Amino acid sequence: MAVNGAFRLMGTAICRNPNNRMAKITFYGGVGTVTGSKYLLEHEGRRVLVDCGLFQGHKELRERNWNDPPFAPAEIDAVIITHAHIDHTGYLPRLVKLGFRGPVYTSKPTADLLKILLPDSGRLQEEEADYRNRHNLTKHEVALPLYDEKDAREALKLIEVCSNNGIPVDLGGGIVASFLVAGHIIGASLVLVEMSGSASTTRFLFSGDLGHYDQPIVKDPAPPPAADYVMCESTYGNRLHGDVDSATQMARIINEAVERNGPILIPAFAVGRTQEVLYLIRELEDQKRIPVLPVVVDSPMAAQATQVYNRWNEEHDEEYASILAGKRHPLRTGSMTTASSRDESKKINDMRGPRIIISASGMMTGGRVMHHAVRILPQENATVIFVGFQAAGTTGRRIQDGERQVKIMKGWVDVKCHIERVEGFSAHADWKAVLQWLEGLPAPPKTVFTTHGEPEAAEAMAQHIRDRFGWNVHVPSYEESIELA
Repeated sequence: MAVNGAFRLMGTAICRNPNNRMAKITFYGGVGTVTGSKYLLEHEGRRVLVDCGLFQGHKELRERNWNDPPFAPAEIDAVIITHAHIDHTGYLPRLVKLGFRGPVYTSKPTADLLKILLPDSGRLQEEEADYRNRHNLTKHEVALPLYDEKDAREALKLIEVCSNNGIPVDLGGGIVASFLVAGHIIGASLVLVEMSGSASTTRFLFSGDLGHYDQPIVKDPAPPPAADYVMCESTYGNRLHGDVDSATQMARIINEAVERNGPILIPAFAVGRTQEVLYLIRELEDQKRIPVLPVVVDSPMAAQATQVYNRWNEEHDEEYASILAGKRHPLRTGSMTTASSRDESKKINDMRGPRIIISASGMMTGGRVMHHAVRILPQENATVIFVGFQAAGTTGRRIQDGERQVKIMKGWVDVKCHIERVEGFSAHADWKAVLQWLEGLPAPPKTVFTTHGEPEAAEAMAQHIRDRFGWNVHVPSYEESIELA
């Protein structure tokens, strides 16, 4: 079916057909949700998967991770990774376990982060299976992990690094990819995929997760290169980050918590968000806007990721680089410790008085933050600060939406603490920033696809683009397949 002359909708069944000369994309994740990003490009018999993420949130989404994939992993020729977050990379070890053996292309900082994230994800899968077996919490005879640490390390062997400088990388079969800074986290990339045939070239630009402008640590998103098709994230397609800057919000929240003499828990992703939070707390201390409090980062992964952040200085913004040049650590507060072992994590429970605990996961879907939540949520003088998007179905979303009791580790926990949200922290561009980025396109694309957003956000982002530019915009659905003219 033709739609505005730009593309044609196909059925969801995909077969490998070397005689098909038309480029095609199929959406196997990151549509109708902010997780599970997977986009399959097909061109003259070659198949390239852009991103390979885990589904998170609602049970029906998580179960997709366990279903047989709707494509043959062994028939994927290559994978492109836009950035390191698990909702874009966490399915990669599973893909390898199921037979994928092709190269995985990504930026150098992202490759470094994946050395931390993927083995950790494999260990968590193993620990979850072990926990269910020991406590008889499985419907199966034996609970098995989705994949294990060995699968993750096998996936790492396939990585081929690229630079975020726009220099094309040949993927073979007439397909080249160029990586540019996306400004979301260190190493995050915009990726332009060019598919050349005998008569023409189709240019498809993937925004990945797009950072907002003027955020600390990393550079702003690079201007978008010319493209026939653009895939544009829409996490905040129906919201703005607000007029109050995150520093003012954070200073107020911390000072009020100090007056209550209570603890502060900040669920934060180990990669990206933890570093931004530490940067701001250090900055507020330097400006004497908050007292110097004990800050505990309860995440060995966050400590390792912070080292990666300091290593890749070509992606730092000017302020971060100048602080490093002055021999100061931009991500170290006045009284900061890191809990690496489980025993060190448990000792946090013995702390009293105002203190700040930063722990993963950022949406409270698992990890050490859950153990702290069990103790802190029922305390009336305590505070939980959400510093990023909370996907539908996650514990963080339920708490943020005002539920007074949540289920954590098979038990119900009362929510009596103060709940705060600092929207300006998000590493995702809001809809105005996305429009600002799209304004940089040298020419109108044939079609923009809005993905990586919950349904209302993706539709709202699409309408913002139509209203602002008058372009053709499509909100794809799960397993929808589209031929590219």
